[in-house]
Amino acid sequence: MTNTPAKPTSSSTRHNTALPPTHARTGAGHWLKRLVLMVLACFVAFHVVVAGLLMVWKTQPINNSMFMILYRLSNFAPVSQTWVEDSQISVNVKRAAIASEDANFVNHGGFDIKGIENAIKKNEQAGAISAGGSTISQQLAKNLFLYPNRSYLRKGEEAIITLMIENMWTKERILIAYLNVAEFGKGIYGIEAASQHYYRKSANHLTKRQAASLIAMLPNPKYFEANRNDRKLLNKTQIILRRMGAADLPDTE
Repeated sequence: MTNTPAKPTSSSTRHNTALPPTHARTGAGHWLKRLVLMVLACFVAFHVVVAGLLMVWKTQPINNSMFMILYRLSNFAPVSQTWVEDSQISVNVKRAAIASEDANFVNHGGFDIKGIENAIKKNEQAGAISAGGSTISQQLAKNLFLYPNRSYLRKGEEAIITLMIENMWTKERILIAYLNVAEFGKGIYGIEAASQHYYRKSANHLTKRQAASLIAMLPNPKYFEANRNDRKLLNKTQIILRRMGAADLPDTE
């Protein structure tokens, strides 16, 4: 019997089963490393800018925010906002803001754990996200530097910036900054612009009911601007009025 010689393995077969060239693997790893470094550099640069702005805004008026910029870009329209100092804002407004948005404002370090737990329970009962649990500090971080759409990335950044704000500013400064940049309607930012728009008076002269009514708009200001007699707005105004007396204000600087 004649043995049939084995067929030689073709070069193409050897190439198909061989590992990718070392230089190709090295090149892919190099680009991945560069990408990671670029992302890290952007992350650090962004927070350096945030820290720099927070240093400036610690004592200087804030006349711009990411929410204001986004409004201008999306609507091709100017915004109405006038910075006012602590002495130019009625104590009624400050009490209303704390009573409505962050009852534990003066005591927490940026995050109200109990408030978050209560918000989770409300959402579970409603079967939808109806309560956020965000503190005034968190809302300020979002308004100044981030965007309104919810995402894990935004919440992560919000947490980092909240810690920066809490460590760099006093509670009084956080509250005053929040009241000066919060949105109260289409292109209306800050309590002074809101007071002039809705009541034709300065924020320093707002009554308890007027202050409570304006703060009650904050979850959905554009809708409530067009629906000032909405039952939800009226009910929330009454709730805020009942809670204002127990609101603790931060110590003055």
